[in-house]
Amino acid sequence: MIELLNFKIILVGAVLLIFVLFENIFPKEIIKFKIRIKRTIKNIFFWLLNIGLTPILILPITVAATSLNLHNFFIIENIFVQFLFHLIIYDVFLYFWHRANHEIPFLWRFHHVHHLDETLDVSSGIRFHFGEVILSTIVRCIIIIMFNISLLNLILIETIVLASSAFHHSNIKLPQKFEKILSFIIVTPSIHWVHHHKRQKETDANYCAIFSFWDLIFGTKSNFKRYKGMPIGVEGDSEQSLIKLISRPLK
Repeated sequence: MIELLNFKIILVGAVLLIFVLFENIFPKEIIKFKIRIKRTIKNIFFWLLNIGLTPILILPITVAATSLNLHNFFIIENIFVQFLFHLIIYDVFLYFWHRANHEIPFLWRFHHVHHLDETLDVSSGIRFHFGEVILSTIVRCIIIIMFNISLLNLILIETIVLASSAFHHSNIKLPQKFEKILSFIIVTPSIHWVHHHKRQKETDANYCAIFSFWDLIFGTKSNFKRYKGMPIGVEGDSEQSLIKLISRPLK
């Protein structure tokens, strides 16, 4: 298990660095240095806090869930088919969990913190309130147990999820035709930046995490097109100080 976790840390770290490098060399939006530093500090704080929760809370809960094996349903002998099945199931779960975070007021209290970021880059993909992370960890145990998702597959899938989150929150300027082709399969920055539009109608759309077609299937795809300089954040609200962001869900 230690080897798997080390693999995940190294791979995710490498992917984050690559995306950070690319968004600085090929930026879609020009973000002022002072604003970038101020918000990046806040985003990294939440990331480090969640990393600190991993060994004492998130990992023990996750390992326990993957170890239960309460039934023999959904057992697939072929490891590649099994992984693909688990990946699809987990991605569908993330779609509905994300949607629930917008539609259920209690959950939105925590997810709200993620959306208050008024511009996006790789660091936005790791900005999540620790309350949301804990709730997500508990709820995903249902999916892990129901579909017998192994620890190995879960770690690999979570690595893909983190890489995807970093990518579609990034400020990388992609060739238009290339991004359009990619968008038929996976979530790209243009798709997810629309989800972070300050207008509520667009915020409540484009919920996908990895594959982009769930929004089309479940009727939550926005037809709005991203444009340079469009407002990012929450309608009727604005970015807060770090202390206020931490306490925000309790108000």
